[in-house]
Amino acid sequence: MSGFVEKPEPIQVPGLVHLHTGKVRELYQNEAGDLVMVASDRMSAYDWVLPTEIPDKGRVLTQLSLWWFDQLRDLAPNHVLSTELPEGAPADWAGRTLICKSLKMVPVECVARGYLTGSGLLEYNESRTVCGLALPEGLVDGSELPGPIFTPATKAAVGEHDENVSYEEVARQVGAETAAQLRQATLAVYSRARDIARDRGIILADTKFEFGFEGDTLVLADEVLTPDSSRFWPADQWQPGRAQPSYDKQFVRNWLTSAESGWDRKSEQPPPPLPQQVVEATRAKYVEAYERLTGTSWA
Repeated sequence: MSGFVEKPEPIQVPGLVHLHTGKVRELYQNEAGDLVMVASDRMSAYDWVLPTEIPDKGRVLTQLSLWWFDQLRDLAPNHVLSTELPEGAPADWAGRTLICKSLKMVPVECVARGYLTGSGLLEYNESRTVCGLALPEGLVDGSELPGPIFTPATKAAVGEHDENVSYEEVARQVGAETAAQLRQATLAVYSRARDIARDRGIILADTKFEFGFEGDTLVLADEVLTPDSSRFWPADQWQPGRAQPSYDKQFVRNWLTSAESGWDRKSEQPPPPLPQQVVEATRAKYVEAYERLTGTSWA
C-alpha cells in the first residue's frame, strides 16, 4: 500500500501540540488556539511520500504562497496571521512556518482548470467531459479550454488518491450555497493568478485550493499556487498535443517510472531513493518557478 516510505517523527516544541503529519506539512496548535504550519522538504509522487527530500522545497512553497496571498488579498481573505517563528522552535523552521487562523475547513479540493491535461484529459478522452462538464470535440493534451472550469475532488488521506467528483456531488456534501461560494471563489482566484502568471511568461494550466470558514466568511487556506498544487508551464514552449515541460515534480515522476529506477508503480513495493541529479534538477525547477513568478532572486 502507498503512504510514507519512512514516516517521520514530529519535532516536539514546548507550547505546541502536534496535530497531524501530512505529505509535506506538519501541523501544530499553539496555546492561543492558532494553527502552526511547517512545510518540510518532503516530496510526494504517485501517492507515496518519498524517502528523499528536496532541499529548500518547504521554504519555496511557503514564500511563494505568501507572495500569492498578497496578490490575491482583495479577492479572498486568507488564513495567515504571522510568519514569526514560535518560541523554542528549531532554527530550521525559519522561512517555512506560518501561524494561521483555525478555520472550519471545507472537505473539498477546489480544482480550477484552464487547460486540458492529467486526469481531466483521461476523462475527456473517454466521455468528452471533465467532472461531468461537457467540453468541445477536438481537444488534445495541453489544449486551452474555452474558459476556466471548476472540477472539484474529494480530499484523500496520505497514501490515497483524490477522486474527481461532480459539482452536484459537492453541493450534496456541503450544501448548495457553500458549493456556489467555492466555485465562484475558485474561478475568481484562478483567473487572477492565470493573468499574473501569463504576464511573467508562465501558463497556469490548473491548480487546487482549499477553503475554510471563519464564521460566515470563506477564507483561502493551506498553500496556494505553488509547484506542489499547480501545473506551471513555460509559455514559450507550450505546444498542444504533447506532454508540456513544467515547473514541478515531473523530473521525479519521470525517473520513478523509468527503467533506471527499477520500480514498478503497480507493485506494493515502496519507491527507491532519488539520485542526486534528480534532486538537484527538481530543486532548480521549484526555485525557477519562484523567481519567474515573483521577479526576485531566491538566493
